[in-house]
Amino acid sequence: MPHPPLRDWIGAHLDPLEGGAAGDVRSDFDLDPAHAGPPAEPATPAAVLIGLVERPAGLTVILTRRSDSLRRHTGQVALPGGRCDEGETPWETALREAQEEIGLDPNLVTLAGLSTPYRTGTGYHITPVVGFVEPGATLTANPDEVADIFETPFGFLMDPANHEQREGATPAGDRRRFYAITWEQRFIWGATAGILRALYDRLYGALLA
Repeated sequence: MPHPPLRDWIGAHLDPLEGGAAGDVRSDFDLDPAHAGPPAEPATPAAVLIGLVERPAGLTVILTRRSDSLRRHTGQVALPGGRCDEGETPWETALREAQEEIGLDPNLVTLAGLSTPYRTGTGYHITPVVGFVEPGATLTANPDEVADIFETPFGFLMDPANHEQREGATPAGDRRRFYAITWEQRFIWGATAGILRALYDRLYGALLA
């Protein structure tokens, strides 16, 4: 597992679980604020797990490629997660969804805290939950939801030189800019890239200010 000072350093930059995520909220419109319009109310609560795994070469992040059979966001790279059930905390949702999607045993995850909330243009309010995953955890994709499971180096994802700004058309035909990260043959974009960019800003932004 990560050396204690590293785990403590990351945890110190996150919001505590019980206190809830505080401060700024990021969104799909961070790079195009003029296109945001009034927020859809009420937002649907959701959560994702940013699972950090300690490998000999360093920390990695667990990511998935969504199943080609899903109706929405088919084939896109995502963090394990989904909408919150009534009465669930964000971390309960993140752990439940990770178990359902990739077979991750919640007992093998040490929660560290909450990262910056993220609001999608489709009306979801996503709370990113950061946790350290035991390197011996066995992961199995649920074929109804996940086509592939892979790990990407944390250092690569946290390098701003790898954070591209791209532009594409929305289903409505509007043009929108968004963050994207390309690792090997994996194209990470949209909300997933935005959530990772927000984590970078939270962990390292103050060091560069």
